[in-house]
Amino acid sequence: NHPNILAVYQLGNFEGTTYLVSELLEGDTLRQELTHGALPARKAIDYGVQIAHGLSAAHHKGIVHRDLKPENIFITRDARAKILDFGLAKLMLPEDSDTLTAHDGTTPGQVMGTAGYMAPEQVRGEAVDHRADIFAFGAILYELVTRQRAFKKPTSAETMTAILHEDPPTILPTAEGLSPGLSRIVQRCLEKKPERRFQSASDLAFALEALSDFTQVTSAAFGRAAVEQAAVGRAAESSGTWKWVAAAVFFAALVAGAIAWLRTAPAVPVVEAVTQLTDDGEPKTGQLVSDGSRVYFNEGPNGSWKIAQVSTTGGRTSLVDTRVSNPWVAGVAPDNSALLVSAGGYEDALYPLWLVPIPAGEPRRLGTIAASDEAFFPDGRILFVNYRDLYVAEKDGSNPRMLASMDGYIQDPSVSADGKNLTATLYTRGWATSTLVEGAADGTGLRTILSSDKDGWPCCGRWSSDGKYLVYGTAHRQGSDLWALPMHAGFFGRGKAPIRLTAGPLEYSGAVLSRDGKQIFAIGTKRRGEVVHYDLQAKQFVPFLGGISAIDPTFSKDGKWVAYTSYPDHTLWRSRADGTERTQLTYPPLKVQSPSISPDGNKVTFTSAQYDIYIVGVDGAAPQKIAEHSAASGWSPDGNVLLFTSYYGYDRPAAERHQSYLQTFDLRTKELRVVPSSEGKGGGILVGQDGLIATAEAFAKFLYFDFKSQKWSELLSGNFVSWCASPDGKYLYFATGGTEPQAKRVRLSEGKVETIASLSGLRRVVDAIEGGPQIGVAPDGSIVFTRDIGTQEIYTLNIKWP
Repeated sequence: NHPNILAVYQLGNFEGTTYLVSELLEGDTLRQELTHGALPARKAIDYGVQIAHGLSAAHHKGIVHRDLKPENIFITRDARAKILDFGLAKLMLPEDSDTLTAHDGTTPGQVMGTAGYMAPEQVRGEAVDHRADIFAFGAILYELVTRQRAFKKPTSAETMTAILHEDPPTILPTAEGLSPGLSRIVQRCLEKKPERRFQSASDLAFALEALSDFTQVTSAAFGRAAVEQAAVGRAAESSGTWKWVAAAVFFAALVAGAIAWLRTAPAVPVVEAVTQLTDDGEPKTGQLVSDGSRVYFNEGPNGSWKIAQVSTTGGRTSLVDTRVSNPWVAGVAPDNSALLVSAGGYEDALYPLWLVPIPAGEPRRLGTIAASDEAFFPDGRILFVNYRDLYVAEKDGSNPRMLASMDGYIQDPSVSADGKNLTATLYTRGWATSTLVEGAADGTGLRTILSSDKDGWPCCGRWSSDGKYLVYGTAHRQGSDLWALPMHAGFFGRGKAPIRLTAGPLEYSGAVLSRDGKQIFAIGTKRRGEVVHYDLQAKQFVPFLGGISAIDPTFSKDGKWVAYTSYPDHTLWRSRADGTERTQLTYPPLKVQSPSISPDGNKVTFTSAQYDIYIVGVDGAAPQKIAEHSAASGWSPDGNVLLFTSYYGYDRPAAERHQSYLQTFDLRTKELRVVPSSEGKGGGILVGQDGLIATAEAFAKFLYFDFKSQKWSELLSGNFVSWCASPDGKYLYFATGGTEPQAKRVRLSEGKVETIASLSGLRRVVDAIEGGPQIGVAPDGSIVFTRDIGTQEIYTLNIKWP
């Protein structure tokens, strides 16, 4: 799935006929657009950038199109380019293979493709790789700007001969703004030898993006130069004086020099090499920090975090002895003496802040302040967030004072190296969108500098040491990538567009720059999971449901049906408990979390990534939204009522911001009701017809609500990470955090707690959308988790700045 590739939602067979279901596109093919004439250079480059990004996504999955041409590129009404028809595509060996070998069913010497767009190696019937697509791309780009085909002869045989032995006519600059830079890009794409072309579609996209900001200026400059030179020429002719002629020549030379400068694509930052620093197999999350010689990061599942460290040159990892519970690292003191850590108890769902001396020492609480996120100023003061408010405090946590308040949830604050500017991520519409905001370090002048778009949700900006760039991440359908945003646009606004630094195959997140700015440290993730359950006889976790890569399996009351979210793409599926009769219930771009199947197995409720509640039937109908700003829905035993946690909006008074409460939804009457006295509670589960269970005090307590008495009572206290009820409603199963995480259950009729298994040896999936590892219960009563069999390690990206 990629914004610039036609999305295929379903493949199937109906009564012997194979079919596919794709997204609906409205617009024309690129071939049809070309019938109206050559495209303006700016539009041609824009289309080219989009096509290159689509190709890059396909190539990173090992797919070579082999039949790229204007007929197979669609332009939607909103000017989105989509690559179509992978009918001649071939699949390469996995990316970690040393050899690129075709798996397309063709035989050596067989020529496949379209005359005029095939690379020379295709024409010769040789094995091809992704660089054949780059050749075809060059032929398309040539056609976009000249309205002529690069290789066009009376017959296909003559056309293929021309591809092997001739070059297309040179692209000449015109008043439409075509530049030598664009001509060089086309020429490089059309090199006869693959090794002389662009070696990746992402590199090609970068080259085109570097031109995209300047074609409009260039075109305008051409027009002005022509008019002004003509006026000067007439003046010289009428006056007959050589001075005007000299002035005209000088002015023309000046304009020509300016145009040549504008046509020269600005240099962009480039990742030159990637080095893996860790290899300990532990899950990693959050934002990295570095003191120049070591990188510090969070390891472990939710509820059992540890702070680890590794040398910036790589090697063994070791743990930092924080002596505080469930620590989260947020920064390194400017003098490298301590780590800024949030940990310990909760105060209104905010975390107390600590200074943890490095390499060793006794941690010290920073006054009475508590935060949802935090960072250091270069002078050692503390920048911290209280949901939607930014604060600053002195080095010891004293004298906290507000800098700014925003309409949204603030995260990932960061201060520039000179201490003059700050940036943060602002989430709005119930986490549905994100923006990067930037302003002065005193909180004034905060403005949006980047918003969610086709490239994903931006977050987590970190300044380069010279303040010229902001390195940030984007989360999108395929994962997450790193970008660089120029913070000081040059003359005529040159270089202001974001520059993509990574495009797979790993997902990169949590980036931080080295002190000299020459390296980026980041978490590189390749996601893969395996559903497992605990075998009581063998006393170990074993593959379950065929070991599929999924999270949150949920079973019908009779145990015959299961619904689950595929991982890591987050689509919803329903099947028999033995894995047969699989049916896909949702499709991208919708991402699913916390599914819950109805007791009869015919409906599933779930939460979207934007925290909306949906219900979908197994009859193929589209999901129906029933609530917004809510999460974690579950069914009553009779399947008539849903229970879920909702949140007050951002327009509420300060005392009510982000306050949670419980609601029920009656599917028969469509009526929503608030559960009495449920403010501050969440994660509710309906157990039987008489009551429900919910968490309170930031998952530190389980409470029981009796529908008859309308009273709450405490059931258990502890460090709870995830929980669920057994299908029969008799037990509450839960996982604990801490240094010795365990899976337990409590029989609700007696309140007796039983320990089922230790979770210390099970590496559980920590998902970007779901958060911590989720527990489930199989029909036989065994506990279910998703074992993480992917990789999450720390990498160094060596970066060359302009």
